[in-house]
Amino acid sequence: MTDFAPTTAVITGGASGIGLAVAKRLVEAGARVMVADLPGEALKRAADIDGLIAQECDVSELTQVEALADAAFETLGQVDLVLNNAGQGGVRGKLWEVDPDLARAHFDVNFWGVWNGCKVFAPRLIEQGTAAALYNTGSENSWFCAVPETAAYIAAKHAVLGLTESLREDLLDHVHAGLI
Repeated sequence: MTDFAPTTAVITGGASGIGLAVAKRLVEAGARVMVADLPGEALKRAADIDGLIAQECDVSELTQVEALADAAFETLGQVDLVLNNAGQGGVRGKLWEVDPDLARAHFDVNFWGVWNGCKVFAPRLIEQGTAAALYNTGSENSWFCAVPETAAYIAAKHAVLGLTESLREDLLDHVHAGLI
């Protein structure tokens, strides 16, 4: 896939930060891009950027990711690139001090949101039959503990690395998976 140049893309967490920056670069390169994010001001601002198509989506909810994929394929025709980028900073504190419900809610976005994106988009990219890529946003915390007292965040990012490695083994040759 050395010559891969996506003409369409879907980016979760695309209304701000890394997701928005990538979306803007892809639009500059001529791609049509759907950015998905939680409803709010950031998504409204992204919708005002020429070339971006905004779609509300809570990635922790599988049905919303399925609706995102439906909207993406209906609007874009095909999807060349999926960037599972939605995420949030973790709850802070020593592991034994962190409320398990907050840690679970964090995992719902930072791990299960990526799982949902892979589960929904991977079979559609395979069936599409064209060169495609699915990238998951990790961090240095996917490999080591870079930020003290963020056990849920670090554990989720480690899990995203493992999920991505496993996904790569399951895909057909025309669909690439990687970790950013």
